[in-house]
Amino acid sequence: MFDFMNIMNKVKEAQAKMKETQAQLVNVTAEGESGAGMVKVTVNGHRKVIDMTVDESLINPQDKDMLKDLIVAATNKAFEAIDVKIKEEMKNATEGMMPNIPGMDFGNMF
Repeated sequence: MFDFMNIMNKVKEAQAKMKETQAQLVNVTAEGESGAGMVKVTVNGHRKVIDMTVDESLINPQDKDMLKDLIVAATNKAFEAIDVKIKEEMKNATEGMMPNIPGMDFGNMF
């Protein structure tokens, strides 16, 4: 038989740890690049773009569509990379805290 109060305490503890970790995600960053590194975008764990660099050779009014495409591609790559880091950070924050209840999968909470 499960100790329901113990399980609830563990869940509350995990929630608190997750909240704390989410606040700290502002310091976790990931970078995406495109055009062989000519466009780089950096995002943080709150999924905000915090920096972007564009090689000067790409700044040409006639090639603005290409530049737009490179920026979009680099941004999407950065968001893909930060999603992996966010999931890893949240998993590490709650590792060993969640009860092992048969049939309950807590792995997809983050």
